[in-house]
Amino acid sequence: MRPFKFTTAANPASAISYLSKNPKAKFLGGGTNLLDLMKEDVEYPDELVDLGRLNLTAISELSAGYNAGGISIGGLGKNTAAANHPLIRKNYPVLTRAILAGASAQIRNMATNAGNLLQRTRCSYFYDVAMPCNKRTPGSGCSAMEGFNRMHAIFGWSDSCVAVYPSDMAVALSALNATVKVLQANGTSRSIPMDDFHLLPGNHPEKENSLKPSELITSIELPKNKFATHSAYLKVRDRNSYAFALVSVAAGLVLDGDIIRDVALSMGGVAHKPWKAQKSIKALIGKKPSTANFTMAAEAEMADAKPLSHNKFKIELGKRTIIHALELALKGEGTKS
Repeated sequence: MRPFKFTTAANPASAISYLSKNPKAKFLGGGTNLLDLMKEDVEYPDELVDLGRLNLTAISELSAGYNAGGISIGGLGKNTAAANHPLIRKNYPVLTRAILAGASAQIRNMATNAGNLLQRTRCSYFYDVAMPCNKRTPGSGCSAMEGFNRMHAIFGWSDSCVAVYPSDMAVALSALNATVKVLQANGTSRSIPMDDFHLLPGNHPEKENSLKPSELITSIELPKNKFATHSAYLKVRDRNSYAFALVSVAAGLVLDGDIIRDVALSMGGVAHKPWKAQKSIKALIGKKPSTANFTMAAEAEMADAKPLSHNKFKIELGKRTIIHALELALKGEGTKS
C-alpha cells in the first residue's frame, strides 16, 4: 500500500471541500472495498477523507416530497442496520434479503449503504495489475474479452469492458425504484434515479456511476410500494456463502385478484449495473401469475442476452432464476424471516 494522508471530516460540507481541493483524494466510509483495492495497488489515492463522524446514518419515514410515504436510508448507515431495521423488514423485505445475501456478517457490520453502491467490480483482470484493463488504465484493453469470462456480462457490455457490477443491495434498490440523494460542491442536493446511477461501460468503463467529482451520497430514498407481500430475492452462486452472484434476481408482484397489476424485477451478475428486466415487466402486466407466464416473461428478457466465450450458461440460468424468483414472490416466500 502506498503512503496517504488521513483527514477527518467534521461535516458534509468540509468532506466535499477536501475532495474539491484534491482530485486524488477519496471518501472513506467502512473501507471494506476501497482498502482492498489500495492493498492490491488497483487504487492509490494520496488522501483518505474519513466520513465516520458525519451524522448520515438515520432511517426514517418520508412525510413530504415525491417519495412521501416511503423511507430515507442514511448513506453512512451500516448494511446490517439497514437489513434489520423494522421499517425495511416490514415494507421492503426484498431489500433485507438482498443485503443479507451479500458478503459476511463482519463485512456487513462495517460496510456503509453509500459504499455498497460504490463498490467496484470483482473481475480478476481488474484486480491483476499486470494485465491490461480499461477500468484501471483507459485505452489499455480488456483482458476478459478473450480471457476466462465465465463470471462476466451477458447484457450491456462493450468492446471496452465486459465486467459485472457486484452489489446485491443495489439490485433490490433498482427493483424498488430507489433514488440516490447527493450533496453537491455548491451546497445544493440533487436526486439520481437508481436506474440512472450506475452506467454501462460504453467507451469509458472507468466511469462507473453518474456522480460528479466530490459529490457525497447522503441518503437513499425508497418510494412507498405494494410489493411487501409478494417479493423475493434469489441469488445463484458457486457456493452458498461469501460468493458473488452468477445471476441474482429481485422480484416483486402486486396482485389484483388473479391479475398482475405491477412488477418489480431486476437482475444482478449479468451487466455492468443492476439490470432492470423491462421486457419481463412489460410482458407480465395484466397477465395471470402462472409458471407459464413467468417462463414467457423470462424468455422475453433473456432473448437479448449476448454471451461471451465462457458464460453462455448464464442465459438458461438467468431464465430459470427469473422464473423461480417470481414463483417465490408469488408464494410470499421472500417475506419470511
